[in-house]
Amino acid sequence: MKKILIIFSVSLLLASCGQKDGTSIEKVIEDGDLTAIRAKRSEIVTEQQEIANKLKQLDEAIASLDSIKKLPLVTTITAKDTLFNHYLELQGSVETKKNIVLYPEAAGTLVRVLVKEGQRVSKGQVLARIDDGGLSQQVAQMEVQAELAKTTYERQKKLWEQKIGSEIQYLQAKTNYESSKNGVDQMKRQLAKATVTAPFSGIVDDVITEQGSVVAPGQSQLIRIVNLDDMYIEVEVPESYISSIVKGKETKVYFPVLGKTIDTKIRQVGNYINPNNRSFTVEVAVPNKDGIIKPNLTAKVQINDYTSEKAILIPQSIISENAEGDQYAYVTSGKDAKNIAEAKRTIVKTGKTQGDYIEILEGITNGDDIISEGARSVKDGQKVEIIN
Repeated sequence: MKKILIIFSVSLLLASCGQKDGTSIEKVIEDGDLTAIRAKRSEIVTEQQEIANKLKQLDEAIASLDSIKKLPLVTTITAKDTLFNHYLELQGSVETKKNIVLYPEAAGTLVRVLVKEGQRVSKGQVLARIDDGGLSQQVAQMEVQAELAKTTYERQKKLWEQKIGSEIQYLQAKTNYESSKNGVDQMKRQLAKATVTAPFSGIVDDVITEQGSVVAPGQSQLIRIVNLDDMYIEVEVPESYISSIVKGKETKVYFPVLGKTIDTKIRQVGNYINPNNRSFTVEVAVPNKDGIIKPNLTAKVQINDYTSEKAILIPQSIISENAEGDQYAYVTSGKDAKNIAEAKRTIVKTGKTQGDYIEILEGITNGDDIISEGARSVKDGQKVEIIN
């Protein structure tokens, strides 16, 4: 109805043009009076300016009343309860407690290397031998003497039990036997240092010193052994997470070089806060059944520090902030058959973020329609057109 009245008013204005003083333009021109013609022209110019101003007012009225043409176009997403697992992301590298370099315990010439690189070895297996400098022969002679001392002791013992001979003879035989036995044991321990054995089962990663080289204790590196079965990653965790990061927590480990992710758990949590960086250590087990994970390999560790069974997650780009520092988003209500709805600003309380999404703790509930695209161009209470 308002549109019809506006159009009718414009028609009346146009019809009145040239008739304000009752004399038509044709009549003035027909009379041929130059002064009258100029006066009529000035009158019409004035009328034209008045009409232009009135048309401007009418256009503004039309624009304010015909609001459908000015509706912002928006898209919406529906808030839904969902399982939310938040992960603390840390950097680390793979380590193993079974990665050592073997040194000789005795000086001498490395006479034999019994393994090669890449070979699997068992705990206690002989890996190399060093020239014993005649110790083996000395041990053999001492064993003969010890055997003789044992025989003498056993005979003297029998005689003493039969009350034959003196006690001093029996004690001397016993002392000689024990001394010989201890001497043999000591020499055998010394001789054992000439044999290099594996302290644990693993793989020979590197044979460092070649056969025939002269080696010295604590100086010459012989062989590196690595066990890839007991791998782990140690990371530093800020002390603020001390209540949420506990033994047994689910953890994801991603290896960028391998393009591989494994699921594992925390196997140990440190009990000491480092005063320098206010953090504690966490040890994460690394299963390595196929053997492709190596020590010192870079890894990204994601530790599950928070879980919500029914969380509202929305894109962070939807959230805005006002001058008071409050965060807000727009929800729609009253959507009609033409997808016209009202935008309402709602203050929200946010929680943890993960990637491009943020958790909403307050302000938005399950089922709310939230403005996504176009959220930056709407105002509170404004009508919008939803174009999902």
